[in-house]
Amino acid sequence: MTAIAALGHVANFFAPALVVALMLSLIPRLRWGKTRWRGFIKDTLWLSLAGFGVLLAGLIWFGRDGKMATYAALVLAQGSMAWYLRRS
Repeated sequence: MTAIAALGHVANFFAPALVVALMLSLIPRLRWGKTRWRGFIKDTLWLSLAGFGVLLAGLIWFGRDGKMATYAALVLAQGSMAWYLRRS
């Protein structure tokens, strides 16, 4: 496997966590304009890190990528963290 192919695999592995984090950070700011835009990068970073951790834990636990239980845990973890970040 070449380095570019390996980079593509890693990027595709982490893409679901990044997309969900961007959606959870962006949609409330677009829907309710009162939400602060200053914390967009910080919120997206924290949500992405939580998602990356869940995806890695799912890979270690199940031994393979792409299990629906891992994606369900990803949405649950990032949704809970988004709720917590909105409260603080």
